[in-house]
Amino acid sequence: MLLRQLEYLTALAQERHFARAADACRVSQPSLSAGIRKLERELKVAIVRRGRRFEGFTPEGERVVMWARRILAERDALFDDLSALQTEVSGVLRIGAIPTALTAASLLTTPFCDQYPLARISLESLSSREIVQRLAEFDLDVGLTYLDGEPLGNVRTVPLYRERYLLLTPMDSEFAGGESIGWAEIAGTPLCLLSSTMQNRRILDRNFADAGVTVTPTIETDTVSALFAHVATHRWSTVIAHAWLHMFGVPKGMRVIPLQRPSRSYQVGLVLADRDPGLILARALVDVARAADVPGTLDRLMRQHLLPVPPAG
Repeated sequence: MLLRQLEYLTALAQERHFARAADACRVSQPSLSAGIRKLERELKVAIVRRGRRFEGFTPEGERVVMWARRILAERDALFDDLSALQTEVSGVLRIGAIPTALTAASLLTTPFCDQYPLARISLESLSSREIVQRLAEFDLDVGLTYLDGEPLGNVRTVPLYRERYLLLTPMDSEFAGGESIGWAEIAGTPLCLLSSTMQNRRILDRNFADAGVTVTPTIETDTVSALFAHVATHRWSTVIAHAWLHMFGVPKGMRVIPLQRPSRSYQVGLVLADRDPGLILARALVDVARAADVPGTLDRLMRQHLLPVPPAG
């Protein structure tokens, strides 16, 4: 078995098309097909469902693709490990982050790049489920996601911070004069929230349900930036995680008010495939994360944005 044959196979799994996979591997399509057929003969299983075009993988083929990704990932990790012994840490660290944690990612990536100037980072916005899947397929090195609430699979975790929730509301709203507010109190106000396909929204819905209410937002979106763009018009309020203040702050004419702490809090952190030894770049990011005071930085920022209660009248 040649590693090149495994590269052909993973390219086909990525492209789902023989010609595009061949282009990605910089070989002719007959060469790619011949390499995969040779792999099938050696493993004594059919890997690809063949017709007039690519029709997918057999059940055995799906397992071979999974192992091919794992073997190639281990090869890359070996090269990186050996390179780091001879020179400075280099290579590309592939990070997948849920959209609600992207706002805090620079608290890790900036010191990482300062400490390892020869390394590069590829940062993608992914759902928590996509992160779990791509870690399992060795298509991602590190995830930045919730550590509790939904299955993560066989991974190692590094906690970073617990989310705090704030109401972001116009200065002239009925809530702006309070020092804190309950979840049930805001159920009837015009809200802009993330869509229910996102884990952050599912957490908020549970918090509302625990308070005995349900909410129907006027606007739903799948990006934090769209939330801030809408509430900046002063027509809506929203519930934000305190980490979002790191990127967006508080729009002019708006105020943040702490929501009462729910019965259950949720941690955001790093998740890595449970491999030993782990990828050197991933280990380096973990070292940076442990040295950085992420929760302290976010808490200090939140306190800066909590304005004194405006005087009555």
